[in-house]
Amino acid sequence: MMMKFTIKALLAQLVLLSSLGLLWAQQDSQDQPADNTKVNQRDRNKAEPTADQQKDNSNDRQLAQQIRKALVKDKSLSTYAHNVKVIAQNGMVTLKGPVKSEEEKQAIEAKAAQIAGSDKVTSEIQVASK
Repeated sequence: MMMKFTIKALLAQLVLLSSLGLLWAQQDSQDQPADNTKVNQRDRNKAEPTADQQKDNSNDRQLAQQIRKALVKDKSLSTYAHNVKVIAQNGMVTLKGPVKSEEEKQAIEAKAAQIAGSDKVTSEIQVASK
């Protein structure tokens, strides 16, 4: 009987400690802003193109899709580069997001220009600081 009580007490203490650890972790993460908070605020500006503003026309959808496929197909690019936002509006393309290096930025811009045309691409890609 004594053994059951000890195991139950031990389990109760473990649950309590786990709960305290979760609360502490949540508090710690709330104190620090997301690393792209300033960028997100910029994107709230109605004049800035965002993915949700992309029209549902087949030409823009296909253009964005072709560029996205070219980026994902290039395995030399980082996950950051694979996740760059590609926004097509009326044949014009805007690229946004962080990448690991200047070389990745140039590679993405070149792929988009090859598909859309160099005069139809606006790059707002930033090289992430290390």
